[in-house]
Amino acid sequence: MDLNRATLIGRLTRDPELRSIPSGKSVCTISVATSRVWTDAQGQKQKQSEFHNVVLWSKLADVTAQYLRKGSQVYIEGRLQTRDWTGQDGVKRWRTEIIADNMIMLGSPSGARAAGDNAPAPAHDFAAPVAEVVEEEIKLEDIPF
Repeated sequence: MDLNRATLIGRLTRDPELRSIPSGKSVCTISVATSRVWTDAQGQKQKQSEFHNVVLWSKLADVTAQYLRKGSQVYIEGRLQTRDWTGQDGVKRWRTEIIADNMIMLGSPSGARAAGDNAPAPAHDFAAPVAEVVEEEIKLEDIPF
């Protein structure tokens, strides 16, 4: 049995890009940043960010483009897919993307909206403070069993 599954919680690094393919189907691309924070052996706090390319199709693409903006926090589930192509310069290129099956908008709007207001909810400020998860080394003596 094989499994190809990706799960992310992160923030959009740019506004969603919505397009339509010739058949009329919607496709939306987003970039999601995830960060991890840990303390190294010298006791220094370290931070590393990863950037993920995500592709959403059909209704999921439309909802993403309508409601999310740069800095919005999002939960993504999907599968990894690598595609390749030859550029106009003749160089072969590869890109690994997450093809989303599920997307959940996280956080709350930064301002209240009037009932019936169809405008997109305001997105979070990308520079707003985010709760950081600090990973600590687990010691054998701390395990209760």
